[in-house]
Amino acid sequence: MYQAPRGTQDILPEEQPYWDLIRDKAIETCSLYGYERIDTPTFEDSSLFVRSIGEGTDIVEKEMYTFDDRSGDQLTLRPEGTAPVCRAYVQHGMHSLPQPVRLYYLASIFRYERPQAGRYREHHQFGAEAIGDGDPALDAEIIDMAWQLYAGLGLHGLTLHLNSIGCKQCRPDYLDSLRGYYSRQQDALCSDCKRRLATNTLRLLDCKNEQCVPIAEGAPRNADCLCQECVDHFERLKSYLEALGLPYVLDHRLVRGLDYYNRTVFEITPEGETGSQTAIGGGGRYDGLTEELGGRPTPAVGFGTGIERLVLNLKKQGIQVPAPGPPDIYIAYLGNRAKLEALSLAGELRRAGLVAISSSGDRGLKSQLKHADSSGARYAVIIGDDEVQAGQVVVRNMEVGEQESIPRDDAVSHLARHLVSAQNPP
Repeated sequence: MYQAPRGTQDILPEEQPYWDLIRDKAIETCSLYGYERIDTPTFEDSSLFVRSIGEGTDIVEKEMYTFDDRSGDQLTLRPEGTAPVCRAYVQHGMHSLPQPVRLYYLASIFRYERPQAGRYREHHQFGAEAIGDGDPALDAEIIDMAWQLYAGLGLHGLTLHLNSIGCKQCRPDYLDSLRGYYSRQQDALCSDCKRRLATNTLRLLDCKNEQCVPIAEGAPRNADCLCQECVDHFERLKSYLEALGLPYVLDHRLVRGLDYYNRTVFEITPEGETGSQTAIGGGGRYDGLTEELGGRPTPAVGFGTGIERLVLNLKKQGIQVPAPGPPDIYIAYLGNRAKLEALSLAGELRRAGLVAISSSGDRGLKSQLKHADSSGARYAVIIGDDEVQAGQVVVRNMEVGEQESIPRDDAVSHLARHLVSAQNPP
């Protein structure tokens, strides 16, 4: 028996209300902040991600789904959302638009990693990017938008973790200091950290391995090595967050996992959760990425959030989502002529904005009415060949079991009137 590939999932009808709620709230939140939607291809030239994410990252080394197409071009399924948006910004000359350009996306993301709760090899992400301005007020805007999205969904007990990882001027000195510190601890490091020491030094701080956490806690702090411009940027950001009423926790170990980040990085975790494995969203500034992809120097900031992770936390916190209501009307029929009339009536009801289900197959009336009852329909319409001949239909109120015959031509207006009365009692 075929099953969904490992690390993927089917999103069944009963799960869809969570997804609808999150997508609707994300779109609503973006509209309040003036962000517009962009959709990029599911796959891109592989070098886009190698160049933007970084060759020494886990994503590029271990997790990308890469393949050669029939023309020999090497392509990769999108492992993250920011680089494609920046590629589109450059390709379509968005630098000529009023800056910053505010964009958001809803997209599938593909990474070959160990499946676990809230983390899949194909997952779905909402993200927002503000491209074209280095003002830390934009960092605060992005963080505030993420916070308001989560609060609007009803999530509580949120914590904002904040750090600055410097820029290309001051970060090299910090990395030298970090390498020197970790080189003296090399024998105590896990195998991943020994590799990162040579390939992706900053990620040493992010290791969750028990033997490495105490070492990371004692590591040099980036805040002590920031240049004056980065210090000023970070101080202004903190003042803007305070003006917005957003509490934050300074986290010197927060670095994020992609090479393109600079200065601001942040994550938001739900109640009782800490660490990157449990963050519901995060992001930061990436002022050099657009230039790296062939554009002009362009500051930018953004964030992303996994929809699966949000669904998981909505359930954990017991947040109820609106379930789709039952159908208004179930149409049962007996006989071939009645079946044609049932299909015609169903079409008329739907065009009038009423939710109608028409029976199917050749089941008996008792079976059809049982199905109508289990569907939760408020009314059942019964049509037999005798009703067709007489130009009548039978309307049954499923709540009280009463029924009446009415003219077929009056069926739509009759049902619409009664449904409105039921929804708006005196």
